Amino acid sequence: MSARGGHGQAGVGVARILVIGGGIAGSATAMAVRKAGFDVVVHEAHPDSAEDLGAFLTLASNGMRALAQLDASAAVTALGFPLTSMRVLDGTGEQLAQAPLGESADPLLRYRCLRRGDLNSALQAEAARRGIEIRHGARLVSVESGPAGVTARFADGGTATADLLIGADGLGSTVRGTIASEAQPVYAGQRVFYGYTRTAPVPSSPSEEDARITMVRGSAAAFGHAVSPDGETYWFARVSADPLSADEIAHGTPGTWRDLLLPLLRKDTTPAADIVEATTGTFLVTNATEIPVGTPWRSGRTLILGDAAHAASPATGQGASMALEDAVILAKSLRDAPDMDAALSHYEALRRPRVEYNITVSGNISRGVPTPPSTAPAAARPGEAELARHLEWEADIWAAG
Repeated sequence: MSARGGHGQAGVGVARILVIGGGIAGSATAMAVRKAGFDVVVHEAHPDSAEDLGAFLTLASNGMRALAQLDASAAVTALGFPLTSMRVLDGTGEQLAQAPLGESADPLLRYRCLRRGDLNSALQAEAARRGIEIRHGARLVSVESGPAGVTARFADGGTATADLLIGADGLGSTVRGTIASEAQPVYAGQRVFYGYTRTAPVPSSPSEEDARITMVRGSAAAFGHAVSPDGETYWFARVSADPLSADEIAHGTPGTWRDLLLPLLRKDTTPAADIVEATTGTFLVTNATEIPVGTPWRSGRTLILGDAAHAASPATGQGASMALEDAVILAKSLRDAPDMDAALSHYEALRRPRVEYNITVSGNISRGVPTPPSTAPAAARPGEAELARHLEWEADIWAAG
């Protein structure tokens, strides 16, 4: 299969694409570039798709819109549960606000709460169903780019050559190291805890109309929880402190994390402490981390996207949704541009202001630094007003730039 190019125009000089990383960003990117008419193969370091099973995430309406443009909504709405509203409590448990969440009136665009590993598996399975080859156990060690192509070399001695290599290999990206070795993730100021419980003292089995996430502005921690239709509470806590060491994270136990969290949460009169106390199973604990703004995204025939390029702290909950946007907009840029260099330049010009705004806002929340109020309305923030048009599959993104 060769590139169709902008709705029947000449292609961009790209016949074959390699995607490094088969997670959310990589699988979505593979589906997007295949839909745009390119040959693509995914190389994933893990032997299977079961990565990060302990964490959950929310896909926001913008992420769900991107999935819809890839005809992948059904694969994701079969997982998790919708969130149609959000309420905010202060440390006394008093409700500060409640409002609809995202585009809650459209079932395909509602926020969705689901486990990261389930989303990884579903997107990989959907990519495979569409005939996209995913090679597991292929750990990248180096990239060699030349005027005629780019070659990936793997730990098992294998190689693969293509016209374009896309690094969707996450926070610890090997591909990013080949583009900007000095660009390292930095701590964003908070430890993040995730857990699940079926015995939390909160209302269970919310209806479709009542599916909401509750955010708590606590005195010593930020906390959020949502209850699935079958009564399981998903929760997270963000605590400002020095980063945990890799050894502390590796050897921490549920008891360790409960003992750390409960004294902080007990300072407030909210449901948070009781929810954590009721959690006796697996905890996932990470350090909130971000990629510095201004990090280079491309070199020659190599490009990074998703968390590899613009990971943000989880405070805004936009990481996965931004990666899904990347997939659609990159594929359309390659489809509609006159040549590959123009396509990649156009993609970066469209994406960088938006994702770096998110890094800044999310990092400020995690560090407790006020974000200066924008003089522009929300719809005029970087890329927001144009987003739906850029994501619309049939719209020419080159003309839309």
